[in-house]
Amino acid sequence: MTAETKDVPGWVKTTLELGPVLLFFAGYFYLKDETYLIGGNEYGGFIVVTALFIPLILLTTGILWWLTGTLSKMQIFTAVLVTIMGGLSVWLNDERFLKVKPTLLYLLFAGILFAGLLRGRSFLADVLSEALPLNETGWMILTKRMAWFFVALAVANELVWRFLSTDIWVTFKTFDMPVALFAFLMAQAGLFKAHALDDDEEEA
Repeated sequence: MTAETKDVPGWVKTTLELGPVLLFFAGYFYLKDETYLIGGNEYGGFIVVTALFIPLILLTTGILWWLTGTLSKMQIFTAVLVTIMGGLSVWLNDERFLKVKPTLLYLLFAGILFAGLLRGRSFLADVLSEALPLNETGWMILTKRMAWFFVALAVANELVWRFLSTDIWVTFKTFDMPVALFAFLMAQAGLFKAHALDDDEEEA
């Protein structure tokens, strides 16, 4: 989904992207011990917050597209999976569907990157080449590492939601996963330095 790209302050984009996740975190811990009788069925705080989270993520994604004129594939995939898996959680009154959403998302990303690698191509470079000027070898190495990192995140999500409490999973999803991604990127500093394009290559 693309259109003419518009310049938007970075803090606005960050707020629209992270705001719904932080509101989900706050809403869950505020309502987690509450039970609501709706249509003759009892719904826990997690399900109620999920029901509110779905239109919120769709609204902020729509606003982001309206302001910037473009959406990344990750933003689109996230909105679609939240709608499908979150909707199933609310409809079936089963929180497991939303909890497995990160697993599916990360496996999807890993699969896309691995598919590109099998074709000798870095799909990651197609998305980030303007932000990270790396040579072809650097992109292939980074793509392979990123694909396996997404697999690791998917496995970690499965272990956390299956064997630990919902409180821990919500905290893990909200804070630990972004921190892990940041730490992973920082750990690639040597790769960025070793395979950075020189001035002539960038001009070419």
